[in-house]
Amino acid sequence: MKKNNLIRIVLIAALLTLWGSIVVFAEGDSDGHNLGELLPLWSVLPFVGMLLSIAVFPLIKPTWWEHNMLKVVIFWSVAFLIPFGVAFGGNALVFNLLEIVLLDYLPFIVLLFGLFVVAGGIILRGNLAGTPKVNLVLLLIGTLLASWVGTTGASMLMIRPVIRANQWRRKKTHVIVFFIFLVSNIGGCLTPVGDPPLFLGFLRGVPFFWTMKLFPMMLLNVVILLTVLYLIDHHYYKKELADGRSHEDMGMWETKIPLRIQGKHNFIYMGMIVGAVILSGVLPSMEAFADQSTGVLYGIHIYGGIVIAYSSLIQMAIILFAAFLSMKTTKKAIRADNCFSWACINEVATLFIGIFITMIPAFTSMGMVLPSSVAPGPTASTSAI
Repeated sequence: MKKNNLIRIVLIAALLTLWGSIVVFAEGDSDGHNLGELLPLWSVLPFVGMLLSIAVFPLIKPTWWEHNMLKVVIFWSVAFLIPFGVAFGGNALVFNLLEIVLLDYLPFIVLLFGLFVVAGGIILRGNLAGTPKVNLVLLLIGTLLASWVGTTGASMLMIRPVIRANQWRRKKTHVIVFFIFLVSNIGGCLTPVGDPPLFLGFLRGVPFFWTMKLFPMMLLNVVILLTVLYLIDHHYYKKELADGRSHEDMGMWETKIPLRIQGKHNFIYMGMIVGAVILSGVLPSMEAFADQSTGVLYGIHIYGGIVIAYSSLIQMAIILFAAFLSMKTTKKAIRADNCFSWACINEVATLFIGIFITMIPAFTSMGMVLPSSVAPGPTASTSAI
């Protein structure tokens, strides 16, 4: 009952936010041309509400969230789009919505989809006992892989071997927590393929290898976290041995199964995906793909100056082709043993469309502009990413 009351309070607060946003947006001065300057600070409230919903509802009302996730995404998206449309007009609404969806969300979700499919076709088999040294090595391997196969791919590839290796342990939650720190987050900081925010920066013109500058910080954090993990894990491991518990007691290692990787051909498809992202950054330096004097990319014109660059289309086509090849050439048994399903990527796609739409104020604050028919000044050019 308390949870239901909390949900009602949240919904009432959300409706008040929607009404307040309309009022606040309408107070914006539309004489300027920089949308980042026109939007009030409160315009980020739907984005904050979207993030809080993702963080809170799965904890307090998991079943409700599972069945109403799409409705929450639609609500917060509308909470931004309606006030924005009222304040700046339909042309600006369509322009910014298409821009964020076609130029940012679409390449982003295609990349995640490709990594998700290809990583789901790789499995590590064999006997592993979850000792402190083994856990440290597994997390280190996952961390090193994350920047090149994505945190999504590395997590899918490494999480099940880690879980299987530690099945015999009573105290193992800390291993998963450090896995999230290292493999699912920190490990992806060296390339745009590794972490979604870095990929968005790449789409906006950040060089592919610029993030390599983060290596010293990554190394420091990895060393610290692995050291702490080893000390904690060693402490609990010794206690379990002292209590007379070991991996032999579980009967899981009676038959020796050598370590081996199945679905290794999928690493070729991983290489295709990484190569596609790098290629999309190289093609604009060629005359066939961009005006070298202005830097404007050639592509398909959609609406009000929005252009889907040919280089981006080639990137997405290669990624989707790699995913297609992975599905066609990987044994179904491998995906079954990986518990592969489309539910995860469907959830990610649903949540991130809401995140991308509601984060338009954050993007525009970085210098993006309204189309010329909405406000005076130069026409917004999104063809040069």
